[in-house]
Amino acid sequence: MTTLELIQSIRTLEIKTKGLSKQVFSGQYKSAFKGRGMAFSEVRDYQIGDEIRTIDWNVTARYNTPFVKVFEEERELTVMLLIDLSGSLDFGTELRTKKKRQIEIAAILAFSALANNDKVGAILFTDEVELYLPAKKGREHVLLILRQLIDYKPKSKKTDIGKALKFLRETNRRSAVAFLMSDFIVDTDYVEDLKRTKKQHDVVALRIQDDAEITLPVRGFVQFVNAENKTKTWVNASSNKAKEIFSANVLKNKSEMIQTFRNIGIDFVSINTAEDCMPPLISLFKKRK
Repeated sequence: MTTLELIQSIRTLEIKTKGLSKQVFSGQYKSAFKGRGMAFSEVRDYQIGDEIRTIDWNVTARYNTPFVKVFEEERELTVMLLIDLSGSLDFGTELRTKKKRQIEIAAILAFSALANNDKVGAILFTDEVELYLPAKKGREHVLLILRQLIDYKPKSKKTDIGKALKFLRETNRRSAVAFLMSDFIVDTDYVEDLKRTKKQHDVVALRIQDDAEITLPVRGFVQFVNAENKTKTWVNASSNKAKEIFSANVLKNKSEMIQTFRNIGIDFVSINTAEDCMPPLISLFKKRK
């Protein structure tokens, strides 16, 4: 992609997703993601009824009269986008690949954070963390994230969600809203890392999938190629038995995934490459109120 093409792609994405975030998420975003914890605001004179534990002993000793600390809710959020760039995300049978759908969703979330004056950062990962953009405020930083998402060429085709979650915990000590975007087609277990991360951050899982991953799209013998490890499998798509097995596995995997996130207490939503991504996102935001 040339520099001019990259600039045009970023500009088109900004116009499209910035409008969506303003129209739809201006109220939904604020109510769905609240400030984390209480921040120190000021000290004031002690009043009868104040809790002893709120007394600021240093100021009290300095002025020889009791003062208490006043706290207020921290409204400012840190939004971290954890984005899977592994080989399976290059797949797509409709107008866009799963990777392109992820970029659109990331842009909507980033501009929603920007409109709310929140900081936003990104962790781009495969089976390693390939690129880290620390959370900052401002339009220029959001455009930098989008530029990397569009133009970055991953070094690996494999996936390790656990490493991305561990990196998030190590680099972001303060609580953040972490959007984990992936198709969750993985060979490594990441459940324990999800549990640890949930204790520190507000994790939201966004699964990106394609129709061809849900139902067999063609008839006859079809060769399936694993985009991450290059293994190949032939399937008779005309066989009713094969279709039954395929559908049963899809339903089983989806059910197990939903149950896993539910048990940990993580909000989860699936978004298809062919559908409008707004309804499922809006539904997710409303559920979090």
